[in-house]
Order: sequence, then C-alpha cells, then structure tokens
Amino acid sequence: MPKNTPQVSIIMATYNRAHLVEETLESILNQSFKNWECLIIDDGSSDNTHEILQPYLLKDSRFNYYKRNEDHKKGLPGCRNQGLEIAEGEYVIFFDDDDIVHPDNLKICTELLAVKDLFFCRYNKKHFLGEWNSEKFIEENMFSTLTVDIDQLENVITGKLPFASCTVLWKKTCFEAHKFNEELLYAEEWECYSRILSTGIKGISINKVLYYNRKHPNSNTGEFYNNDPVRRASNLKAIKLVINNLSKKGLLSPTLLQYFIRTGFFLKEISIIEEVLEQSNAGVFKKYKYLFGFILYPVLKPLFNLKAKLKKS
Repeated sequence: MPKNTPQVSIIMATYNRAHLVEETLESILNQSFKNWECLIIDDGSSDNTHEILQPYLLKDSRFNYYKRNEDHKKGLPGCRNQGLEIAEGEYVIFFDDDDIVHPDNLKICTELLAVKDLFFCRYNKKHFLGEWNSEKFIEENMFSTLTVDIDQLENVITGKLPFASCTVLWKKTCFEAHKFNEELLYAEEWECYSRILSTGIKGISINKVLYYNRKHPNSNTGEFYNNDPVRRASNLKAIKLVINNLSKKGLLSPTLLQYFIRTGFFLKEISIIEEVLEQSNAGVFKKYKYLFGFILYPVLKPLFNLKAKLKKS
C-alpha cells in the first residue's frame, strides 16, 4: 500500500502488551476511514511486542514503529509527545494498546469537523471485561451533539463531561503550544486537555460510543484505584497544575473552588485544599473554616451521613 500524506495520525504508546495489542491493531485496520497513519511508540517493552507488531508493519505502511527516544521521559506523556513530533496528519488521536476502536470512529469524527469551524470532536467510551467480540459494538444511527467551548470548562474539569485520553479527535494545531507534562504518570490527559480547552477553542461532543476500553488491574487507572503511590502522587500534582492554570486565567470559579475542596476531602489531602484556597485569594475566615473542617472531618463525617439518611427518610 503506497504511503500518502495521512489526514489522521493515530498515536499509540505501547509497553509489554504483546498479549493484547493485536486486537487493538485489528480494530484500527477495520476503520471505515482509511486515510490514517498509526505511530506506535514503544516505551521500552521487554516482552515480544515487536515480534507481534512485525507482520502489521510489513503488510501495511500506515503502521510505523518507534522506540521512545532519550529526549522524552518514560511513560505515556513522553511517548505521546514523541508521537506529536512525528505526526503528519491534520488531526491527531490517541489510542491505548489494550482497547478496541469502533469501526466508524475516525469517519464520524472527521466528517463532523470538516463541516464546522471546530478544533476537536469528543465522543463516549464504554468499558468491557474479558474477551472482546464485535457483538459488543453499540450501533446508534442517531445521536445528539453539544458544542463545547469555554462555557463547558467547569463540566470538563469536574468530569460531568469526561475528556478521557482516547475519546477525542483533535486538530493537531491544538498541541502546538501545549504538550503533555512528562512529569505526570496519571491524570496527564486531564491536565493537558483542560489546559488546551482553557484557551477558549471550540469543539463538539457527540453522545455516541466510539471507543471501548478494557478494564484490568494492570492499567494506569486500575493501579490508581489500587492506591499505587506513583499514580496517586501524579494525580495530586496534576490537580495542583490545573488549579494554578485556572487561577492564572481567572477561571477558578466558585463552582470549581468547591469542587477542588471536595476533592481534597475525598482524597484526604489537605495540600489540595490549601492550594485552591491560596490560588482563589480566599479570606482568612474561609481558610480557617475549611482547614479546621479538614482536621475535624473524621469526626464530622458520620454525623453528615446520619443527617443525610434522616433527610431521605
């Protein structure tokens, strides 16, 4: 197959996923939209990943394999940044090496962006367990759309409108001034994407499942919820970076202030509460109110739960 200038660059980091990556590559091959390149950035695999990839690299020139170079740190952010440097497409999208892509993913997203002055197309994902089969694809001929701009930023930050790493097709120009923070090994896409969206660009969100993520304990998310200290530390750093960016741009609204305070209580991290109160220029009374509340929270929480139960009854 001759190599043409691709319209879409798929960037896929991989690490020791020889047992899963074939299914992901097959779902990319099955895309109804054909004008793509897939940049596979190997983060130092020690299994037979390259051996598994070799037949795909030989039979289809749209697949390209690279080892992460020394200019980028180990981890997803470094691999994705390297992919962004190599990408030739007008659009970029990030896929993980253990997930499945809907056959019409690229077709639907590129068609929507072609007829509107938009910079990204966001869609839904659905998780699955165990073995994959094509019967799990959700076919929805009709779906609703939502314009996403600075007015939706609060919903993106708080997760009401989730922007997962693999659920957005972007114009590549969005990343010219914004790269992934390579110090982060969890929540890096949330930090990066919120930074891009805070510039005021406009895109579209569609209420359609176009991506299927595999749930297993060895994923980054699985490790975070198993209290992996590296993932947890990264999450805290990402939260503080987001708070700082919002504060600098005057976007740290009362709603977001309360969201980050609740997050601090939920994660039992007083540093988050201190950071957001400092960045919001909260008064002395408000600072002491929440800081003392944090100290007393283990005692007050059962009372809050009892009050909520009584209110429901």
